[in-house]
Amino acid sequence: MRVLDLTDELARQGARLLVGLGADVVRVDPDDDLDEAARIHWHAGKKLACDADLDALARNADVVLESGPVAKLRGLDADGGSRWPHAVHVVVTPFGLTGPCRGWTGGDLVLASAGGMTWLGGKPGEQPKPPPREQACQLAGAHGAIAALLGVLAGRGQLVDVSAQEAVAATLETGAISWIHAGRFPVRNGGVYEHVAHRIFAAADGYVAGGYSGSERMWTGLLAWLAEEGEAGDLLDERFADPMVRWAQRPHVDEVIARFVAKRTAREVAEQGRARSLPWAEVTPPAELTGNPQLRDRRFFVSIGGTEDAGFPWNAPGLPRPVTLSPLTEGTWTGPRQRPRAAKARALDGVRVLDLTWVLAGPYATRILAEHGADVIKVESRHRHDPTRFSPSMRLRPDAGPDDSGYFLNFNRGKRSVALNLRTPDGQAILRELAARCDVVVENFSPGVLAKWGLDYESLRALNPRAVLVSMSGVGHTGPWRTAVTFADTLAAMSGLSAETADPGEPPQGLVFGLGDMVAANAAVLGALDLLVRGEGGHVELSQLEAMAATMGPAVLDRGEPAGTAAHPNRSRLAVPHGVYPAAGDDRWIAITAQDDDQWAALRDLAGLPGDGDLAQRRAAEDEIDAALAAWTRGQDAEQLAARLQATGVSAAVVATGRDLVEGDEHLAARGFYQRLTHPLAGDVLHEGIVARLSATPGALTSPAPLLGQHTAEVLRELLDLDDDRLAALRAAGVTE
Repeated sequence: MRVLDLTDELARQGARLLVGLGADVVRVDPDDDLDEAARIHWHAGKKLACDADLDALARNADVVLESGPVAKLRGLDADGGSRWPHAVHVVVTPFGLTGPCRGWTGGDLVLASAGGMTWLGGKPGEQPKPPPREQACQLAGAHGAIAALLGVLAGRGQLVDVSAQEAVAATLETGAISWIHAGRFPVRNGGVYEHVAHRIFAAADGYVAGGYSGSERMWTGLLAWLAEEGEAGDLLDERFADPMVRWAQRPHVDEVIARFVAKRTAREVAEQGRARSLPWAEVTPPAELTGNPQLRDRRFFVSIGGTEDAGFPWNAPGLPRPVTLSPLTEGTWTGPRQRPRAAKARALDGVRVLDLTWVLAGPYATRILAEHGADVIKVESRHRHDPTRFSPSMRLRPDAGPDDSGYFLNFNRGKRSVALNLRTPDGQAILRELAARCDVVVENFSPGVLAKWGLDYESLRALNPRAVLVSMSGVGHTGPWRTAVTFADTLAAMSGLSAETADPGEPPQGLVFGLGDMVAANAAVLGALDLLVRGEGGHVELSQLEAMAATMGPAVLDRGEPAGTAAHPNRSRLAVPHGVYPAAGDDRWIAITAQDDDQWAALRDLAGLPGDGDLAQRRAAEDEIDAALAAWTRGQDAEQLAARLQATGVSAAVVATGRDLVEGDEHLAARGFYQRLTHPLAGDVLHEGIVARLSATPGALTSPAPLLGQHTAEVLRELLDLDDDRLAALRAAGVTE
């Protein structure tokens, strides 16, 4: 697949992911402003054609991936259409190609703030801060790559609109949907999960992430460990056997666990946790990732001119991961363009997906496939409780039950539900029959489970040679840690992300939402779409750890000191000022960055700031500039000030809460991002919208999330031709419940 790379920071990750999938990527800009580590990371494996005619290059591309502010895009004509209508032209902009804020600018901090991610990070009462390593831009880039493959599968050239703000807003876990379903939104708390009993604990020589949510065994196993060491305290009392009591007394439970962890090294806790199949992990700095035995065993790292860098999320038959890449070198395409495809109304029309996933990473992946036309059949059961259906803490609305849990509704819309008890031989047999009739099977079971049911990749290939199997395990199906039990926080700890949430000189805070789940989901979608583009069966053996490590940017190569301080955690080496500043009202904030000298001059004149000169001179006066800017913003309305700053060309945005996104953002409302579906129990409910907006083959939210087993009879009749007598017998035997 020929890809023309016209990206800036907003979508560099998208072009890099396409390199990892084997695309033939040609870039026209050498990106000389990047430092050496960043240039190696973002552009290895590409060809450079900086003196070539842009239109001539575009005419020979299958995909044009372009990003930047609308005013700087090179691929749009005077009417806002693509200059290259034969190609899949993906445009990633800060706020999208339509809507009242289409002309606004912004880098990672502004977009993370406008999309609601900054609000979730930081300490109570202090500056909010986004996750490290430009995660807003990396999410936007990943959605750009997904959009490119969807466009190719759709079989026609078209313009694809990806808003970085919306890419972030679709990736908040409960950040906005808590407001939709409960009239409240999460508040930053320094890194303690709100609906899952997980956090970062201080060890004797470092930090570990872990907790005791999930299945009851996560608690009983941890309690047995504490008891063996004589450190369980009163947690052995019968009352703590009740999960509701544990939840209500979580501060006390955490205190007992914190004392236990503090007496042991981080490595000891992590190793013992893995040996006991409990979700615990050491918080590892990115510079130490190359020593991770799991990543080394799976050959995750890629060699670029003898330099070792983070690799790519996939490695499987039919989807080989590059282990060496050459630095950016001059050249152009050598391979052929894509063969013409039959045009479709939606990119994945005619694709059937068997969804064997639960909680977040898998359901988010299959949700994206459903949005673009796939028939997603979700297999679930009362015998294997998906916490997002059955756990009261994840239902969001106090009066919700398993069939109208707010969390479940948001991540499972557009799917059909088949109730199937996989503990029974008949249930497993029906599962195999369904898999034989599906194009894609997505699962996130522990390694080895599918093999017990006769559905490992070799068995699936015998049933259905063209099937794509997507496995989404925590750390991969091979390697010394393959049996590790993982949660989002433990994967963030292993990947290097959690370590970088620490303010200088202070403990890491971690994240309070499942960013890693959505990162892994995007990678899973890309792997599945790539094999569908090739028209081949294959096994996408995805490690969620590797997916997260692949979004650490050049962290493995970059040994530079962070620019932030404990008092100013949002500072950047690339811009001054670059921060979050107080606004009028209770806990209201605005993100402001001067991305270049022109933006600085406009901001200086508008706010009456001290100082002058280039970036180096501003850096020397950064404390003074930040103090003056905070004094200027403190009494002003955040929304009005952001609009005023953007009107003068300065990048700025409100640090949005879930309520701001759902009710107060006129731009998202104008673009129809939050869409209403009518659920039989919950009624009319808003849902997060679609990120990749394809002009000719748009996606759609077609139906609300299903009731448990709502489509069992329908699907088994349709696909397996079962009659009423057989269906009744299966119900009576407890197979379809």
